[in-house]
Amino acid sequence: MSAEDRRAGNEARPETFGPEFARRADEIVARYPQPRGALMPLLHLAQDERGYVSLDAERWIAERLGLTPAYVHGVTSFYTMYRTAPAGRHLLQLCTTVSCMLRGCDRVREHIEEKLGIEAGETTADGLFTLVCVECLGSCGTGPVLQVDDDFYEDMDLERVDALLDALRRGERPVPGAGPRRAIVE
Repeated sequence: MSAEDRRAGNEARPETFGPEFARRADEIVARYPQPRGALMPLLHLAQDERGYVSLDAERWIAERLGLTPAYVHGVTSFYTMYRTAPAGRHLLQLCTTVSCMLRGCDRVREHIEEKLGIEAGETTADGLFTLVCVECLGSCGTGPVLQVDDDFYEDMDLERVDALLDALRRGERPVPGAGPRRAIVE
């Protein structure tokens, strides 16, 4: 769905999530003594359902929890784990915090942009990849770090990026984690 569709309100309404969504939302809210505690799990539920958190989903969640839509949007837009627009099949999140920057994340970003023919914040024409730059993925000792969907790939260099993207194009999922040159000391 395009940004124009979102602004025009042409997006899925929460009621189209169906009764299973409402039932699961009720279960989540019931776990918390204060309904507002269910905010982040409900945002995850909405994102799992549609691939992103729509403005209507934010409004529905705000009403369900007794919060303002602005408050809910503030949480959605603050945390990088929530998407406010549809993403490609694989979401590539490149950490650009100081540790990753010092270990070459700018070169990695430029290489990914060139290889995929997109800039950060864009999705490939085939809808396979979306690249975003994020602040701190919490793995400062193993940067540059690239999160692909829910998996962390650490010690990323241009060779590992090529191997990872090529494997994902073939429908394969390389083992996440540190690079092969990282020694683990016990």
